[in-house]
Amino acid sequence: MKVAIAGGTGFVGKHLTQLFLQRKDTVILISRKKRRSDHPLIRHMTWDELENNIKPLEGVDAIVNLAGETINQRWTEEAKKRILESRLDAVHRVQALIEQLEKKPVLVNASGMAIYGTSETESFTEESELRVEDFLSGVVDQWEMAAEHIPDTRVVLLRIGLVLGNDGGAFPKMSLPFKLGIGGRVGSGRQIMSWIHIEDLCRMIEFCIEHEEIEGPVNATAPIPVTNDQFGRSLAKALRRPYWLPVPAFVLKSLFGEMSELLLKGQQVFPKVVTDLGFRYKYSVIDHALENLVRSGKKG
Repeated sequence: MKVAIAGGTGFVGKHLTQLFLQRKDTVILISRKKRRSDHPLIRHMTWDELENNIKPLEGVDAIVNLAGETINQRWTEEAKKRILESRLDAVHRVQALIEQLEKKPVLVNASGMAIYGTSETESFTEESELRVEDFLSGVVDQWEMAAEHIPDTRVVLLRIGLVLGNDGGAFPKMSLPFKLGIGGRVGSGRQIMSWIHIEDLCRMIEFCIEHEEIEGPVNATAPIPVTNDQFGRSLAKALRRPYWLPVPAFVLKSLFGEMSELLLKGQQVFPKVVTDLGFRYKYSVIDHALENLVRSGKKG
């Protein structure tokens, strides 16, 4: 295949690029700044270069849009503006590129679970009612609407859960207290964590590209969510460390402000679309996922 990735130099993008390179696919990495690559199957292009010359994108089979300001920061008013505007700007730029292409590629557009709202008791699939009830769900709602309005293109809205990997995302920070021997539950510990191993996320993106019947929302989560307490106990076991020191909710709120809600409120999300079509996970159980990350982290 020939695949373009916007935001390809980030955590998920780097892993996804490696997956495509293993398949001997050609990868075009789209970013704001000019970069160089010595790999024969990778070509770096800036948004401006492609907007002025669409030829490098001709014949592309898929565009994966992962671009956007990180949400892993204190949500000041300025940060909130960047988080929203960066995502909408990326979608609009992708739309402008697709409109110039004769052959329309599939677009896999990153999205988030926040669109379902939070609950300790309810569960959510792609068919669940959407709830715009806070900042992040509002961002996801606008993000998805912008992508859905791209004409003549199959659009997959990838509602990504908590991505577990050693070299990015929230996991390195989450695991640090456990490595120091002071790990424990966060808040009540009852909040549900809908997670996915980075390898399975990349394989799911590949699956969505190759299955033409997939369109619209796709929950990018493992099939077995866990509570925060279960996650912590599994991580302590994998690291062979104690599990004992809880982090009160007020501490997180004082440290992270509004962003602390990501850790204190849960969502039980199930990936019905891909499992119904036979997608096979390498890591469907949290114990296996964490054991793999701890083992590979030691090798690294």
